[in-house]
Amino acid sequence: MNDSTLSRRKLIGTAALAGAAALLPRDLAAQAPAPAPAGAPGGYTIVTSSNGLEAAKAARQALIQGRDPLDAAIAGVNVAELDPDDVTVGYGGIPNEEGVVELDAAVMDGRTMRAGAVAALTGVKTPSKVARLVMEHTDRVFLVGAGARRFATAHGFPDESLLTEKTRKIWLHWKNRLSDLDDWIEAARDAEDPDVKRFLERYGEGLFRPQGTIHLSVRSEKGDLVGVTTTSGLFFKIPGRVGDSPVVGAGLYSENGVGSAGSTGRGEANLLTCGSHTVVEFLRDGLSPEEACLRALKRIAEKTHLVPRHRDAKGRPKFNVNFYCVNAAGRAAGAAIWSGSKYVVGDAEGVRRLDSAYLYKKDA
Repeated sequence: MNDSTLSRRKLIGTAALAGAAALLPRDLAAQAPAPAPAGAPGGYTIVTSSNGLEAAKAARQALIQGRDPLDAAIAGVNVAELDPDDVTVGYGGIPNEEGVVELDAAVMDGRTMRAGAVAALTGVKTPSKVARLVMEHTDRVFLVGAGARRFATAHGFPDESLLTEKTRKIWLHWKNRLSDLDDWIEAARDAEDPDVKRFLERYGEGLFRPQGTIHLSVRSEKGDLVGVTTTSGLFFKIPGRVGDSPVVGAGLYSENGVGSAGSTGRGEANLLTCGSHTVVEFLRDGLSPEEACLRALKRIAEKTHLVPRHRDAKGRPKFNVNFYCVNAAGRAAGAAIWSGSKYVVGDAEGVRRLDSAYLYKKDA
């Protein structure tokens, strides 16, 4: 890489930061970290959520082998969907309040502007594959619940148990601690179970209602843009609850010539602002990927003041939302409401985890 290339990259990064700062309240602008180079203009670029390191590696290998970008994206998220140790996605995901694992997923192909989605799907470890079949084999976009299950069965997906022994114990621990007035009680050593203990150490007793998702967008060498989002949703959710992940325009949006974006975090906040579509529209207006993500997050933060229980004493969101996007040129970014988030980028130089830009810095 020559000096002129380095100088040009530095100039682009500085301009992106300045533009993002102009969009933020004055007291927040100084908190946004300097953007790290992400993606390689003209080549392929993968951007995914912080839990997508292995997914990005699989997607990158598929692209190197010459596979279709949507094939590569789905192969990437399948790594997470099939991993029983990832309790936020696919097989081994945390169940709903009745102990049933319900999965949501969506795919979008920016070449054709077609999409497919499933929600509250049971018994399928890889809902992203079913979502693709909805796109390719129906004239519809979204199938849910029993209808999605019948569609999966018709296409050869067996009805498998998605609840692992680990997630069953975690669910029972949650259920036993819900109330002192019901018939369920916590046994003395429940919290000492290694699986439960590790879960509590990672997610905490206080929150205990996190949600997990993986989003992965690909920009191919030809410039084609695709995206996939898949999740087991909010931990211990109301049966039938669907967040933003499988909703086209909220959990993901891809359009050739413009960009591809997706999200993780509090789905309801993102649903009400059509977040991923908003990010792509900001890309269309000429904003950099980081600027586009930050501006969409700012919109979410501004709307939060209407719901008192969702804001802290300073009026800031109590929850987090993350966006990940790549533009038509192959530049990628990740941004979150709160500092401390990460995102993953894959390109010809390899796969790496980077710090996300943010609106608010967490209190020390």
